[in-house]
Amino acid sequence: MKSLWRPNFVSKFVLVLLILVSICSVVAQDTKAQKGEEMEKNRIQIYKENPRYWQYKGKPILLIGGSVEDNLFQIPNLRQHLELMKSVGGNYVRSTMSWVDEGDVPPHKKVGDKYDLEQWNEEFWNRFRNFITWTHEMDIIVQIEVWATFNYYREPWAANPFNPKNNSNYTAEETGLPTVVKDHPVATGNNFFWSVPKERNQQNVLKYQEMFVDKLLDETLPYGHILYCMDNETAVTAAWGEYWATYIQKKAKEAGRNVETTEMWDPWDLSDKKHKATFDHPETYSFCDISQNNHQKRQRHWDNAQKIRAKLTPIRPINNIKIYGADGGRYGSTRDGLERFWRNIFGGFASARFHRPDSGVGLSEIAQAHLKSMRMITDKMDIFTCEPNNDLLSNREENEAYTIANPGKEYTVYFPKGVQ
Repeated sequence: MKSLWRPNFVSKFVLVLLILVSICSVVAQDTKAQKGEEMEKNRIQIYKENPRYWQYKGKPILLIGGSVEDNLFQIPNLRQHLELMKSVGGNYVRSTMSWVDEGDVPPHKKVGDKYDLEQWNEEFWNRFRNFITWTHEMDIIVQIEVWATFNYYREPWAANPFNPKNNSNYTAEETGLPTVVKDHPVATGNNFFWSVPKERNQQNVLKYQEMFVDKLLDETLPYGHILYCMDNETAVTAAWGEYWATYIQKKAKEAGRNVETTEMWDPWDLSDKKHKATFDHPETYSFCDISQNNHQKRQRHWDNAQKIRAKLTPIRPINNIKIYGADGGRYGSTRDGLERFWRNIFGGFASARFHRPDSGVGLSEIAQAHLKSMRMITDKMDIFTCEPNNDLLSNREENEAYTIANPGKEYTVYFPKGVQ
């Protein structure tokens, strides 16, 4: 009896154990699915009620901000800077994946006198990780520029880990990459940006580019407050941005995530054919960035942007991650910068951020005052139901006044020179 009874007991025990494991597995899968659904619901995405704007955590959100640097994660007083911006109504920052300023560190580890592109510099990624964590905690939206264009030209390229003279992973002969690039990026003299299959198909370079992007995605895909821009002021072939936008979308999908992608072109004129690669390809770029239009002034600044807004199909968010203009800078006065900021929001665009000094007013006292004022106004109205509507203004002169309104319900007018 004992010999018959024991196996029967063991069999029942094993059966119960298998049932418990199965139940736990189902519960775990359900929990994972619920977590994925919650992430999808709460992530930054196109606002369902009005696709000209964003929504975050299920609610529409207007993005405004300003900061002292582009690669903000590299500054020493990062948390205090984010807290200051948040305290004056800001919720939007830029992050170029850059390492060219004093005190910055590069993403790769140096072994001996050369970098190893297969090893990471933990200091770089710890800084970036803190930045992503803190912005998430503060509900600050981050627009990342994956390839910081100016890192790959002139003096920055001379010290860049991807330069074949600086790493132990490939040579100039193996890759065709230059060791010296003297020209401005607009001349596209570095074929680092021609490595993709539709161009030179430099697989021995692309391998390490993909490793860098994979690492970036490892750090950011678990979060829902990230927007991805492929480049900063690029002038290279459209195949480059297309490759990386598609690559990021694919990697995100494999991780059970959805992401928003765009490209930033160099031409200041939005009618330049390079911009069409973004405007005409929503399957690749789910939103647009027209920061270079913020070199334009006064009425021309408004008119050029409104032409794009009127004809963009399908309708989707148009961002302005860089508002140029600061006294002493090269791109207009402080007054120009402030006007551009207000015109962008009254023009019905999804975001506006003051560029870093001295190309913009950053998060200076005057920037803080205007962020406060903008948020005070937009918090009192439902801007997501409004449209720019200067036709409501009579006897209007160029650049005299701008209005955004939901006719019959609410109206707001901006006077660049104040009320006379």
